Amino acid sequence: MRTKRTQWTRRSVLVAGAASAATAVLGASGCAAGSSGTKKAGPKLAAASSAAIKGNLTVWSWDVAATALKRLAPEFERRHPGVKINIVDIGYDNAYDKITVGLKSGKGLPDITTVEGPRFQSFVGNFPSGFYDLSALAAQYNGKYDPAAWRTASDDKGRVLALPWDTGPCALFYRRDLFQSAGVDPNSLATWDDYVKAGEQIKAKTGKKLLTLDNAEDNTFLLLLQQQGQGYFKDGKVAVSSAKALRAMQLLRTLRDKGLIDFAQGWDGYVTSQKTGKSVSAPYAAWWAGTLTTEMKELKGKFGVVPLPAFDAGGVRTSNNGGSLLTVTSQTANAQTAWAFVQFMLADPGNQVSMLKEEGLFPAYLPALQDPYVSQPSAYFGGQPVNRTFADLVKSIPPIEYTKDGAKANELVWAANAGVLLRGKDPKKTLDSTAEQLASATSREIAS
Repeated sequence: MRTKRTQWTRRSVLVAGAASAATAVLGASGCAAGSSGTKKAGPKLAAASSAAIKGNLTVWSWDVAATALKRLAPEFERRHPGVKINIVDIGYDNAYDKITVGLKSGKGLPDITTVEGPRFQSFVGNFPSGFYDLSALAAQYNGKYDPAAWRTASDDKGRVLALPWDTGPCALFYRRDLFQSAGVDPNSLATWDDYVKAGEQIKAKTGKKLLTLDNAEDNTFLLLLQQQGQGYFKDGKVAVSSAKALRAMQLLRTLRDKGLIDFAQGWDGYVTSQKTGKSVSAPYAAWWAGTLTTEMKELKGKFGVVPLPAFDAGGVRTSNNGGSLLTVTSQTANAQTAWAFVQFMLADPGNQVSMLKEEGLFPAYLPALQDPYVSQPSAYFGGQPVNRTFADLVKSIPPIEYTKDGAKANELVWAANAGVLLRGKDPKKTLDSTAEQLASATSREIAS
């Protein structure tokens, strides 16, 4: 699921910081064993009979996800007479504050809450008893979800604490008309080196930049890092200065040095850059298609999609940006019904395809991607079946390691991006310094 921001926002850095602080306060005050603020694992949920599916549920969500829940909940109620599902749209701006407060206090959370995948890892790290351990019941779905999304739903011990909802497979969106004017075949972009060379040709022929980056909070570096199978951390150690990280930053620096980046401010600036044709491509996730079709209707037929260029010929040609989960909170008094509703929403191919059609939520549940709808041509994309392009890439998304310190890492990486791309700092020195800062802030070692 996506909102009008990138994968982590400045707000989430503050929220994660508050969560860390809350854990420290609760630990010092000696809160009761089993409450959401302790380091004790959450309760385990075991199988139960259908007779246990009863009572009322409250579910927190926001934006199009809340819309999907409200649309489909009545069918669950029809199948289980007497059950009532209350969907509360808590708004994205307030969501993580509300969840943090509920975890900190050990009260006030709903039966089920939506959480974005990478952010969930911060909650799991700071409040491990805040969510039901679903491992026993979710085991039947292991291998049936996008592996990268499955990783965000699990803790570092392999326990499954949520089910994945949607995912953000990445590909390269491009302007058909401008590529054609420059004489560039998008299918020839097998590697990032090819992409850079094409950018130079496009700039020379059309005067357009190759891509747009947010000058303050851009996640392209993380996208490039995950494409190589790594995140900010490796085996619990800081890895933002690894050889793979340096390769990602050097690619961005090359694009900058060749004048191929249009820098924009925030989400609205990014959309405007693409809408006005200042740049001709976007290495972005499947959900970007929804932005194009709703905010750039006048450009119908002018966009296409190809897999991301690889770092090396024959390498991985996708990554991830986005995705969310549904999790059963340990504060629920109706865990069996909560689990049944999570299954209904996220492990039902028909419902997942319905949410792709109606709300643009790209399924993390792999069986849903076999539905004929996924292969239908899109008029907006000139008849190209773009959902099939993304569906074929999902299984190739490399899972990466997450920790409770992801928000702090992102904050420091944003600063590193700005230093390299806006002020021309040396990529290696900048990343080495970033690693030292992150290690100091988190008391972690730096990966060799």
